[in-house]
Amino acid sequence: MGSCRALSTAVAGLLSGALLGVPAAAATPAASAHAAAVRAAAAMTAAAATASAVSGRVVARYGFDGGRSSSIRDESGRGHTLRLVSGNGGTVRAVPHRSGQALRFPAKCGAGTRCPRAALQSPSSADLNPGTRNISFGAEVLLARSQTSKGQNIVQKGYSTTSSQWKLQIDGAAGRPSCVLVGAGPGIKIVRSSVSVADGSWHTVECRRTGTALRVIVDGAVRGSRVISAKLSIANSRPLSIGAKGAYADNDQFQGILDNIWVRIG
Repeated sequence: MGSCRALSTAVAGLLSGALLGVPAAAATPAASAHAAAVRAAAAMTAAAATASAVSGRVVARYGFDGGRSSSIRDESGRGHTLRLVSGNGGTVRAVPHRSGQALRFPAKCGAGTRCPRAALQSPSSADLNPGTRNISFGAEVLLARSQTSKGQNIVQKGYSTTSSQWKLQIDGAAGRPSCVLVGAGPGIKIVRSSVSVADGSWHTVECRRTGTALRVIVDGAVRGSRVISAKLSIANSRPLSIGAKGAYADNDQFQGILDNIWVRIG
């Protein structure tokens, strides 16, 4: 309670100085202390939003350290085995990452060509439907600026136009991550990151729904947030899909490297 009064006093002091036209150079030591308190409080609030413990249970996890074979095991132990779906000769290839491996998806190709397409999918499971519960999901990504496009899907379940959906994607030429939730009612709820990850370096990206808050988190910091309805419910009979919607044209193909994909619900 005392900290709240201190913060209110600090804000009031700053506002009164502005209204009285006090120049920054003439600020008193007390006013400077108040400004520092406001900045510190804001920093602590942002840090708390990022560092707060994520509840729930891991329902799918893929480290890809076994490379790609006929199937990719779900390391959560819940049996959501991935299989490759492909078109035009598309595939995924194991590449070194730290002490293990990651997967490289088909590279960008010219417009009007028969581009290779590839996605990893597991059969539909109610275990991956959060309903109105909290959900978080994320991945490690490596994408060069030259590999960006209008949209690339990292991980999703469901489709925005034909069912409910949760999805993590990379948007546009700037290469900014975004999180998408679509409930049973109309309307796409999206939050976009204020920073890009398309710089040829590894980044961690996460979407997190907690109650009525939807956040996109990049390298451990909240980079975008919005309010959503507590009643927004996601449940569909679609497969879990990684790297693209599928193997058909206009599949929002991811064109870089992915590793350590996970989903947590509850």
